[in-house]
Order: sequence, then structure tokens, then C-alpha cells
Amino acid sequence: METVVPVEAVAARERLATAVGAALFAAGVILVVAVLPAEFGIDPTGVGARLGLTAMDATRRQMDAFAASRGAVPAGASTLAPQEKPYQQETIDLKIAPHDSVEYKYRLDKGEALLYSWKANERVNYELHAEPDGAPRGYAESYEKKDASSGASGTLTAPFAGIHGWYWENPTDREVTVTLSAAGFYNMSHEFRKNAPTKTTMF
Repeated sequence: METVVPVEAVAARERLATAVGAALFAAGVILVVAVLPAEFGIDPTGVGARLGLTAMDATRRQMDAFAASRGAVPAGASTLAPQEKPYQQETIDLKIAPHDSVEYKYRLDKGEALLYSWKANERVNYELHAEPDGAPRGYAESYEKKDASSGASGTLTAPFAGIHGWYWENPTDREVTVTLSAAGFYNMSHEFRKNAPTKTTMF
């Protein structure tokens, strides 16, 4: 016996198929126009760029790159370096006679930072160096050396415990004044001059 399908059922199935097809088509359009440009930077129609959706992908890539760069910080690196001793700062004037010299150094433990800035009223020769604790007498490690300079500034992070500072030489026939400003967690400084006892300052 032949089964007769009601016209209403056929129409309902056609409407369902049309709705499903329309939904799939709409999903495809959304995928191509919105999702691909925003999430993957793929914009075959160019509509995503006009709608500003590709900028979302660019922002995401920038955030990923930023996160990756932060993740590249060496293991064990610390953001904070707590200190038990108080923070120190000073500004001093060091007079240097013609063709004479002076050394001024701070005692720093390994990893401690020293912020500094110095200037001279005449050009001087200088060397920024350090003497590690326990090193043989006369041994020093040089960080920076320059002739005919009128100033410098920066941050020194001590690679070892010891005294860290400057040697200034006055090559002129006039007295020179070097003005040094320094800040950090040092607790002692030493001033060395030829034919003079070492001047030590406690902070």
C-alpha cells in the first residue's frame, strides 16, 4: 500500500531544510567576515579590515609577544631586592690639584646597585673600577675608562662584594673640582690620595 505524505509535512521539511541551510550559510559568512579576521588575521573579503576586526588579531599578537618576552626573564631573577640597612645618598666635591689624582669608592655587597652622577669643571681622565674582597693587593677590575671627560652618570650593580668607584686624574695646570652624587645601600666610602692616609666615611 503506497504511503501518502501529507503536503503539510513536506512543506515543513522544506522549511526546516531551508532554515538549516540559511543558518549554515550565516555561520559561514560570520566565520569568513568576523571570526577569521579577528582571531587569525585572515581576511579574504576585506570586510574585516573595514570593520576594524583585524586590529583585534594584531592586538592579540602584540599581547602574546609581550607575554613571551616577559617569560624570557632568566630563572631566579627577582623584581624586589629587600635591604635591611637604610638607603644612603650624598653629594660631595673633590678637589684635584694640577697633575694630581683622587680615588673615591663605596663598599657594596654583591648584587647591590649604586646610582651615580658626576661632573667636573674641567675635563679629566677617569676610570670606574672595583677591588673585590680578598683580591691580591693592587688587583682591580675596570668597568669604564675614558680620557678627557667632563662627567658621567649611570647605575652600577656590583658583580661581587668589594669597593667600587672612580679614579680621577687632573691632566691640566689648574685645580679641578669633581662633584659626585651617589645613592644606594652602601654603608662606607673610602677616599684615596697620594701621600695621604685613606679617608673613610661611615654611613
